[in-house]
Amino acid sequence: MNSHWGKIQVYTGYGKGKTTAALGLVIRALGRGKKAAIVYFDKGGNHYGEREILDQLAGDNFQYFVTGAERFDPESKTFRFGVEERDKQEAEQGLKIVEDLFKKASLDLLVLDEINSTISLGMLKLEDVLDLLNKKPPGLELVLTGRDAHPRILEKADLVTEMKMVKHYFYQGTEAREGIEY
Repeated sequence: MNSHWGKIQVYTGYGKGKTTAALGLVIRALGRGKKAAIVYFDKGGNHYGEREILDQLAGDNFQYFVTGAERFDPESKTFRFGVEERDKQEAEQGLKIVEDLFKKASLDLLVLDEINSTISLGMLKLEDVLDLLNKKPPGLELVLTGRDAHPRILEKADLVTEMKMVKHYFYQGTEAREGIEY
């Protein structure tokens, strides 16, 4: 592993593109022969378009894990807001997967998609996530995405990018579109 690897990156904010930016890093890392993984927190279900490609990429150098109860209805194109007990259980399962990856996998890059949101929505305890960050293997580049990143997470990060929404077509009546939003 390159000695410059091992940073913590955070992509947060109310603008679009946090997961997309993290996926770009995964593609770049894989293109350079690195090993990468994604743990999806709070994005259950099979309707996310990127997973079609991720299934094709899965192998020795890449794997992904889906946790989170289904919150999006592709038929009505609506999200279920509010947290239920099953959401908390799924998020906690995601933490266990990450701990296992820390111990067993020799990864270069690991994305924890929507983990910031799971903290802010009360699905995970901040202290549990901070404890997890303290267990991160030294050479592992770790990327945390999701809105409302906690200030203590931001303090631990080496890079923080805040996606700012300036204008969004949702507010003009455009529904979530297959291939763009999911």
